[in-house]
This record gives sequence, C-alpha cells and structure tokens, in this order.
Amino acid sequence: MFMKFNSENPAFLVLADGTLFEGISFGLKGTVVGEVVFNTGVTGFQEVLTDPSYFGQLVVFTFPELGNTGVNNQDHEANHPSVKGVIVREFAEKPSNWRSNKSFESWLLEEKMVGISGIDTRALVRHLRNFGSMNGVISTDGLYSPMELLEKLKKTPLMKGLNLADEVTTKEKYFWNSACEVNFDSRKKTKGVAPYRVIAVDFGIKRSILQRLVAHGCEVTVLPSNADFSSVLDLSPEGIFLSNGPGDPSAVKGGIKLAKQLINKADFPMFGICLGHQILGLALGGRTFKLTYGHRGLNHPCGTSGQLEITSQNHGFALDPESLPKEVVDVTHFNLNDKTVAGICLKTRPIFGIQYHPEASPGPHDADHHFGRFVSLMEERR
Repeated sequence: MFMKFNSENPAFLVLADGTLFEGISFGLKGTVVGEVVFNTGVTGFQEVLTDPSYFGQLVVFTFPELGNTGVNNQDHEANHPSVKGVIVREFAEKPSNWRSNKSFESWLLEEKMVGISGIDTRALVRHLRNFGSMNGVISTDGLYSPMELLEKLKKTPLMKGLNLADEVTTKEKYFWNSACEVNFDSRKKTKGVAPYRVIAVDFGIKRSILQRLVAHGCEVTVLPSNADFSSVLDLSPEGIFLSNGPGDPSAVKGGIKLAKQLINKADFPMFGICLGHQILGLALGGRTFKLTYGHRGLNHPCGTSGQLEITSQNHGFALDPESLPKEVVDVTHFNLNDKTVAGICLKTRPIFGIQYHPEASPGPHDADHHFGRFVSLMEERR
C-alpha cells in the first residue's frame, strides 16, 4: 500500500509489514520507531500523549483534526509526553480555547516530539484492524529511504515481552496530598491530610488517578515499580493501589511477585487499574495475551447483563478468562465489544481490578464509583 502526498516537508511512515505512507512533517524533525496503535477518542489528545501507558508507541488519532484546543498546563498526566511519535490527518496551527497556553505544534517542538500529518488515517486504522498493531517508523528528517527504514524496523523488538513499567516509574518515593501538589519530603505535608493511607505502586501512574484517590479521601504514598514487600509493610498502609502502565504485563516480574506476596501474606484491600488489574490476575495464577489491535478510546461499553458502564480504555493486553482460578476469582465485568475480561475480584478477599480507566481523563465518568468502592473496603476494616 502506498499513500502519496506531495509536500515541501515530506515524511514517511513505514510499517513492519512493508506498508508505506507518505505525509507531511510537523513538530520536531527526526526518526522514531515504536508500536503503531490508534486512539478513537474525539477529545483528550493532551492527556493521551502524556499518559505513561503509551510509552514507546506511535499513536494514530482517528479524529480528523487535532490541536484545535491547543495545550494547557493543567491537563498533563505526567510532566512530559510518553509517546514516541504522533500520526494525524490534519492539525490546527492556531488553537482556539480560553485555557490554551500554546499551540499543538509548538508544544511538540518544545518536547522534541516527531509528528507526521497528511496521512489517510482511515486507511491506516483499517490496516491495523485487519493485520494488528505492529512496529512502525516515522521519519521526517530526510535522512533515510523507505527501504532503509524497513531495515531499521527489523531490528526493533516487539511489544510482547517488554517490561516498560520500569522505564516510566518514579525513581523515588513521594507523597501526594492534594489534587495538584507533590511533596517529596514527608515533613512538608499540607493541611487537610486525607484519612486513608494508600500505597500506590507506580507502573506508569496517571496524575488524574492520584487526584481522584485524593478526592475520595486518600493520602497516597507512591512507590517505584521495584518496591518490595517489606517497604510496603513499613508504611502501615490501609490499602494498596496497583497503577496503570505500558508494555507487557507478564514481563513485570517484580510487580507480579509483590502482588502475590500482598495477596498471600497481607490483609489489605487492593485495587488495580489496567496494567495493575492484569498484574493482579497474573499474581492469582492467570495468563495474559496480546490483543490484535488493543482497546484505546473513550466509549467502550463494559459490564454485565445487569449494569453497563461506558469507559475510557488504553491497553494492548488482556487477561485470559480460562486461566483464572474459578474457585478464587470472579470475572465481574466484560468488554461488551469483544467479551474480553474487564474486571475481576477475589471471592473472599477485598481485592479487585478493572481493565478500564475510572479517572476519566479523558473520558466518561461512569466508572468513578470504583474509587468509592476501594475507600469503602478500607472503611469497613477500621
């Protein structure tokens, strides 16, 4: 397949199967390699690009124009973008929104991010749906031919088997006591300390998750992904949260080991979101598998025959329902588009996980009650 687009700033997108798209360079000029995935959301490009769960990926946005609302200082999910590159049909050069501090392209330049526009994103997404997410390379600097880019791709590892959580996790413990402030020194805690002491293991945690935990009455201590069992117990938590994150969950050996120890040797309520949910399932003896093209968007229906939630999702792996020990685990939610596992809980313990994102940043707020559910489990044990 060859999509031609004449331009003074030519750029290439080459997929691992040899498919070539030609477009227009925007943002930083360069060459970047990563897994090509697509997001179907109409809004929220700033949150998507700063979500650590997208680390190492090239993100295709299916909405035809990006950047209309510009970029502001409040909607980041981390200090800097996590994606390797951006693929769009068109982008707005001049934003129009009262919250905007800068344009989309000026932000990409500031953050040294490579972008390609002028792509037929409908054709690209159809290709990914038919043949699955795959590695790709964006090249906008004119230094490589398409054949040279394809050779680069052959040397790039697949997403399956990669532990990327260790790449994005915090390097040191920190405390989150309000919706907009991080205190690295425990002696500087602000007033109004929340009553529920929660340990969050950071596999790539989103800022909005911390904000929602605080809004529901939690004081959060965030630990790196390599935190061990004793370091968690030393902090006397009332609840454990396992965060979202990038990469293959089965490769996060340290997180799986910690979750298994907490399940077997401790007695705390536990809550996992996305990668954290998968790590809970793996710690309970389950298996994960790679989805053909993943779930990334804001309108995925999840639930059971009794209740339905419209959810925000971002994941490329899922739990195998047949691998979960039925005598121990209940599957509480399914993705109603493809019947993959979207929620689990232990039958006799206050431990649960959901595959989607209840913090709704971006996305609908249907699932926010899961934070309240976590807090209720802690309250019951006081």
